[in-house]
Amino acid sequence: MANLQVTYFSPSIMRFTTFQMALPNDTPPAMKENNRHYDRPMKTLFLLHGFSGCSVDWVTGSLINELAGRYNLAVVMPSGDNSFYLNGAGSCNKYEDFLCGDLVAYIRDTFGLAKTPEDTVIGGLSMGGFGAIHSGLAHPDVFGKMFGLSSALICDTIQGMKPGSADGIADYDYYRQVFGDLDHLDESPKNPKYLVKQRVAKGEKIRPVFMACGSEDFLIENNRDFHEFLVKHGVDVTYRESPGVHEWKFWNEYIEPAIEWALEK
Repeated sequence: MANLQVTYFSPSIMRFTTFQMALPNDTPPAMKENNRHYDRPMKTLFLLHGFSGCSVDWVTGSLINELAGRYNLAVVMPSGDNSFYLNGAGSCNKYEDFLCGDLVAYIRDTFGLAKTPEDTVIGGLSMGGFGAIHSGLAHPDVFGKMFGLSSALICDTIQGMKPGSADGIADYDYYRQVFGDLDHLDESPKNPKYLVKQRVAKGEKIRPVFMACGSEDFLIENNRDFHEFLVKHGVDVTYRESPGVHEWKFWNEYIEPAIEWALEK
């Protein structure tokens, strides 16, 4: 297993940024034997961290290196800062363009991976779950499947937030910078529900979605609501819920099932 840390320049955020990568390009023959995942070319997972996290979170918090080898899966773990992986206000904050454009192109050009949506998955936890679902909905030409664990699907919660107010995570100014006009977030392409409605109205394809959330997680109602929304709009969604809170114990319980689901034909 090759473990890489790569620093490269992203035009969309106008600076050097670092990502971690697990690359099972040296898996011993004995480990490949009777493993059907090595009967096909390597696939790629873009795996996103949560709020206040960084590119090393999945490496230190989970067994993602082991899973990369088991499933013949290159795993790319970028740093998204606290951006929700959206294009924020002002220059140098185009994180959606960075993730779905610059980074994907770099992985394709440098490693020869993630060439088609069928070979490319995006997933994440909390803020990264939001980013994965939003990116998958916005860029079906890039990502073939998407999954979110304990996803921070907070658009309905923060809509209408007023200047000077705050919740337990951040304040109005932060949400305004990241999401834009909070009074009209239901009509914004930064809102996953809006993206679904627009694609359904146009008869466009929506890629399959996997969701999992702990029943004691503070984001459980947001996830239940979004699951019901997807079902109502005819989206191919797989939903899992079991006891758990917003922590690595739960995410480690579901990262492998999410990967197995993503690699199903």
